[in-house]
Amino acid sequence: MFLPENGDCLISPKIDAASPSCVFRPGRKHAFLGSALGVALAFGVAGQAWSASAGDRQAVAASLALAEKAIALRSVAGPGNQTPQVAQLFRDALVAGGFAASDIVITPAEGTAYLIARWPGSDPSLKPLVISGHMDVVEAKAEDWTHDPFKAKIEKGFLLGRGATDMKLDDAIAIEALIQLKRAGYKPRRAIIIEFSGDEETTMATGAIIADKLSGAEMVLNVDGANGVIDEKTGKPDYFAWEGGEKTYADYQLVVTNPGGHSSEPRPLNAIDEMAEDLLRIQHYRFRPELNELSRGYFLGAAQWESAPIGAAMRAFAAEPTNEDAIETLSADPSFVGRIGTTCVVTEINGGHALNALPQRVTANVNCRIFPGHPRADILNELRQAAADPGMTVTDVTAGSVETPASPMRADVVRAIEHAVHGVYPNVAVFPALGSGASDSMWFRSHGVPSYAVSPLFIRNSDSFMHGLNERTPVASVGPAIDIVATLVTDLSR
Repeated sequence: MFLPENGDCLISPKIDAASPSCVFRPGRKHAFLGSALGVALAFGVAGQAWSASAGDRQAVAASLALAEKAIALRSVAGPGNQTPQVAQLFRDALVAGGFAASDIVITPAEGTAYLIARWPGSDPSLKPLVISGHMDVVEAKAEDWTHDPFKAKIEKGFLLGRGATDMKLDDAIAIEALIQLKRAGYKPRRAIIIEFSGDEETTMATGAIIADKLSGAEMVLNVDGANGVIDEKTGKPDYFAWEGGEKTYADYQLVVTNPGGHSSEPRPLNAIDEMAEDLLRIQHYRFRPELNELSRGYFLGAAQWESAPIGAAMRAFAAEPTNEDAIETLSADPSFVGRIGTTCVVTEINGGHALNALPQRVTANVNCRIFPGHPRADILNELRQAAADPGMTVTDVTAGSVETPASPMRADVVRAIEHAVHGVYPNVAVFPALGSGASDSMWFRSHGVPSYAVSPLFIRNSDSFMHGLNERTPVASVGPAIDIVATLVTDLSR
């Protein structure tokens, strides 16, 4: 599957021979794994053969085994949080794979833990390359799932379990890719650091701590989630949309107060009515649609895979972000409204103090995802203006978030991502995107360290259940994903 070149580097035959980069692989051949795993490696979902290297089957099996053990550990915030056990599991895997035990540190923190492991480079003058992930997951209840979410299983070509996509499988793939590089004898010039936070799904405090410790890094590759998209009909990879920035998370508390009174004596001013009117005005308010280099690249790159109205609107919006027809079309689709600018939506409301009394105080939480470049204070002022109620107060109550600009579209990073993806999927489109959610990348960007979301997994949009029921990822994605990470690491650490 991989051919040796000059005796020290193994290069995929699908990669242009003129390329200055190469992929280190062990070059071993292994017997085909049986049962469901073997079937999943040979065929993609829906029985479609994948046009990609299966990679080293032993590495695939090791990744799946590590992911299965990690999924079995209930790393959910609260009593019984097993994130520290996941950290120990990952540490053991790294040590068994050739990392020095002294280069791996697990640090307890507020009921959770985080891990930082170092692979020293040959040139200490170079800033390190960081691979970032997280070990915690969102809560999942067995009675809601078709099976126990904390008992991984392979079924119909999928790995099922909480963390199968977000993101214990990604963690295992990144660990195994580094182990394979070590076993192949790769010696990086730039130090490589792999780190896993322990509360990304909640307070994100350990992500901030890690970024503080690694603020001198050259760049970060965040392998969280799934950046590759599989065609719904053919089952083959369509495109890979890496993310170079993300919207800022913000929470604002709205408060309306009133003297209240007896419910038998209704008054013209009722705090609940007033808050309802304020929230409706905010609902109908439209923040200015806008683009940056990342979102424009996404709209132009992904438009061809969307239906005619959406695809045409994406191209029109990329050409002119004031195009009203395009704005209306994209705003009407929940998948795209968050991609064209800042969004705010009410997520909680609380008011009243007795069934037979007029309300004296009503509060509401408005959650915003802010387009890069806008301070939270500016959005607070826009909300106040949108509500048009001088009696309402607005307070920024955001916790665990920081405003950051998008990372630069560095030519070396873009080349490395394209090289890595095309090494296993030669004809797949690769383009940038802007993330709508929050991740640990924001902490690094707040220190001026560029961070790029490059999860190597490919999945159908209809199969993406991150944070939802019956989370799953196609097993056929695993082999190519290991190769993608290995190529990225070698390209950016040599």
